[in-house]
Amino acid sequence: MIDLAVGIDASGWSALGPDFADEDTLTAALEPLVEATVAAGTGPGAAIEPGRPAELSVVFADDATVQRLNRDYRGKDAPTNVLSFALTEADEPDFPGAPLVLGDVVLALETVLAEATRDSKAPADHARHLVVHGILHLLGHDHMTDAEAEAMERIETAILARFGIADPYSDPPA
Repeated sequence: MIDLAVGIDASGWSALGPDFADEDTLTAALEPLVEATVAAGTGPGAAIEPGRPAELSVVFADDATVQRLNRDYRGKDAPTNVLSFALTEADEPDFPGAPLVLGDVVLALETVLAEATRDSKAPADHARHLVVHGILHLLGHDHMTDAEAEAMERIETAILARFGIADPYSDPPA
């Protein structure tokens, strides 16, 4: 069971469709995707063991917010599409039986929209892909090497396919 908190902290996300109309609607729309991502992303080396209750938040922000976070926490003074802040890397005590607080995923509206346009993707599908990508980072997955990137992309593509979302790594239609 995943306790999901969703925040819409920037206007404009509702343009992505009815699922993005408000926080309650978006939470309900994302819950199955989040559950599937956590289930697929657990296993050897992951930050959480299969079946353990967890908590995470997804914040739908704007480029200015993400740029500030990227500058303050990563030393990169530019917006990016998604940031993940894994709390499982902190030196917090683990309480057996208590939900594991995975962390926060933050998306940047203007960057998400620009990338979707550039790559001929539906903006809502691109946002969903970035939610999956961000959660996999919370679970300990990364893409620093080619092998890690390929493994992470396979997991992402399989999850998204279950929800009718095209492979985000395939070339856009000509």
